Amino acid sequence: LSCSANKCLTSRRGNCDVEDKKLNRGRYSVDAKWLGTPISELRRMPECGGVLPPLRASHVNTVNIRTDLLKSGDVPRPYPTYFKDAWDDKHVKMPCSDQNLYPVENEIVRSRWELINTALLRKFDNSLDIKDAILKYNAGYAKKWDFTILNYLCTEVLDDVETQHLLQSLLPEIAELALRLLSVCTQPIPLLKQKMNHSITMSQEQIACLLANAFFCTFPRRNSRVKSEYSSYPDINFNKLFEGSSLRKAEKLKTLFCYFRKVTEKKPVGLVTFQRQCLQKFPEWEKSTKRLTKLHITCEGTIEDNGRGMLQVDFANRFVGGGVTRAGLVQEEIRFLINPELIVSRLFTEVLDHNECLIITGTEQYSSYEGYADTYKWVGIFNDKTPRDTWQRRMTEIVAIDAMPFRRYLDQFLPCNLRRELNKAYCGFERPSIDPRNLSAAATGNWGCGAFGGDARLKSLLQMMAAAEAGRDVAYFTFGDRELMIEIHDMHKFLTEKEQTVGHIYRHLERYYSEVCRSCSFSRPNVRLYNFIYDSVGSCTDSTDEDEG
Repeated sequence: LSCSANKCLTSRRGNCDVEDKKLNRGRYSVDAKWLGTPISELRRMPECGGVLPPLRASHVNTVNIRTDLLKSGDVPRPYPTYFKDAWDDKHVKMPCSDQNLYPVENEIVRSRWELINTALLRKFDNSLDIKDAILKYNAGYAKKWDFTILNYLCTEVLDDVETQHLLQSLLPEIAELALRLLSVCTQPIPLLKQKMNHSITMSQEQIACLLANAFFCTFPRRNSRVKSEYSSYPDINFNKLFEGSSLRKAEKLKTLFCYFRKVTEKKPVGLVTFQRQCLQKFPEWEKSTKRLTKLHITCEGTIEDNGRGMLQVDFANRFVGGGVTRAGLVQEEIRFLINPELIVSRLFTEVLDHNECLIITGTEQYSSYEGYADTYKWVGIFNDKTPRDTWQRRMTEIVAIDAMPFRRYLDQFLPCNLRRELNKAYCGFERPSIDPRNLSAAATGNWGCGAFGGDARLKSLLQMMAAAEAGRDVAYFTFGDRELMIEIHDMHKFLTEKEQTVGHIYRHLERYYSEVCRSCSFSRPNVRLYNFIYDSVGSCTDSTDEDEG
């Protein structure tokens, strides 16, 4: 647009912004909590799913249990029967490995696993005993690690009865679970490295054992990411959860103790699959002829509750789980806390590249919560009744896709960044080997729109475009933002009625950047994205009508 034309459009649409908002408020009932397609009409598992093939190990699927003995209601048997070690750069270095050696007095080297056993087979009278036990085999961090918040939880947050149960009952049970590693996790766990298409299927019992070791900080070579062999992997040991004075961490620990209490009282019986998906081929977005799929959008509810049976989006960090083992406590961290089996993915998942995602199927929810970030509170036990598939996995499919962080608001409209976000969302939604008719809807929301600086109106549009290309409907949660709900719904309805393809929408986005953003001298453009699209589509329609006339 020329400078004068841009000024005219800005003035005209600027006045319309106020009118649009008034129109939106008057057009819908003040009681309207959702718009679009009823959520009951979107595809969900198990109704939409196809028949699973038999569970078998292969070069692209590591299976850590006996598939020939897999039976509903039984605890899966580990495979192989006896522990097999692999101390190399392709597998997780395990605490119980014979190669896990530790220097002690007079330059003598001992088995670190023996030190761990000795340290954890003790009585815990107070929180300082936990600290002493962990530092027995992490002596190099005695002056660096801080157990303040763990001590605060035991002395100030929990009452005497709760503290006594934690120290005398639950912690010894978590320690016992951790020390069963040799007999429970018998197969080497492959590292899911970049550029790999590989999955790991393990039992919930095996995951619980691994997380018990994470709690007691037993994993070797994982306490520092600075110039270490695991620098491109997330933290897994829980030492950062014990330190500092953040009350967030006290609530986090309560949530995790709820999980450990449930899995130590009764062994879980299901399986969980962690699949790294790396795509090499992506749609030519500007040429796509796909139309937008169905949209259900709501300002109430949550992805995990109302999106049951759907593909549930984790607004992920490149390092999956984000700050779950530190102070972070937003969408991703909360999901990893209430479904703690997700945390074990941090043990073996290398940082995600631009064309990759992590798909986790089968995790169970163990806790209820309320609030967000500083207001987060653990509420109590959650009894997950999600049905299981024929592989004995809960039919909860979660995909970790990481949005780009933007320091400058306008950067997200750069064509290269638009394409990157479209490709990332598409990677999370696409399943190359599955008929789209068997794909559930994607349950998502304001992906990358908090600390990462993304614009919710843009990100919702990009996700709808990617879902359309993958053949999925969309359930979108605005988390209390009614005005955003109305705006996204109206845009989806408008584009659908005007028969705009994904290719059309992509070209509108490119034009928005070139005609509005590129020449913008302010931090935010005067012309809003949605207003530009309304005008652009309207102008195209008007021109077409004139030509036809």
